[in-house]
Amino acid sequence: MKIGINRWTIPPHLTLMESFEMAKRAGFDSIEINIAEDGELRTDSTEAEVKAIVASAERVGITLSSLSTGLGWRYPITSADETVRSKGLDIIRRSLEVAVWMGVDTILIVPGVVNADTPYDVAYERAQEGIRSIVADAEAHKVAVGVENVWNKFLLSPLEFARFLDEIGSAYVGAYFDAGNVLLYGYPEQWIRILGSRIKKVHVKDFKSNIGNMSGFCNPLQGDVPWARVRAALEEIGYDEYITAEVDGYKGHPEVGLKHIAESLRTVFSG
Repeated sequence: MKIGINRWTIPPHLTLMESFEMAKRAGFDSIEINIAEDGELRTDSTEAEVKAIVASAERVGITLSSLSTGLGWRYPITSADETVRSKGLDIIRRSLEVAVWMGVDTILIVPGVVNADTPYDVAYERAQEGIRSIVADAEAHKVAVGVENVWNKFLLSPLEFARFLDEIGSAYVGAYFDAGNVLLYGYPEQWIRILGSRIKKVHVKDFKSNIGNMSGFCNPLQGDVPWARVRAALEEIGYDEYITAEVDGYKGHPEVGLKHIAESLRTVFSG
């Protein structure tokens, strides 16, 4: 398996080129970059601008593994506001187009949020309806939509997650599985075996269960993720894609932090 890092782990004041160089020096095979409403990679970036980013990564010698975004939290496709839902779906469609220009095969999406204004069953229906509406785009672009399991009070069981994807019924809609995100209420190796070939890409972070809230997230090998069992389960389902860390790193010494993260991932997944 190849190891990667999400751009969010690298200090935001650095350019993408500087981020590529830092990730390469740290020993990563790949980097996952994020599309936003501002910055170097935006929802309104042109094809030429995107291809210039790709060229920068090629010059450094690091692979762009996939395309992520945090905009699904701002514009959830399960929102009670139809305008917000529409904006969220437009961002997904745009991300699929940008992914083609980048030459990556998967985008990450947040499937929505359950809250006081959006009941669980309504979120389920809206999320499926929204994702079904972009299936044709994903299939035309040959880019997979990776639905991530996040702390959104939604899709809290691997059986439900698998059913959710199967009901949509497209080979281009699967799971972007985050091993650290399930530790509070499940076992990542069980999720991996149940989701199986539905998994398109994998995020990793560690989690300290005795803290049990957002402060419990930490770098790989610093928490309670059963790393050997995670690797064994991924090998069982034949996963041989990128393992991408999405963590805070070391704020004061980012390059040292990146090297430690890369060494941890290689110890687990390449040893």
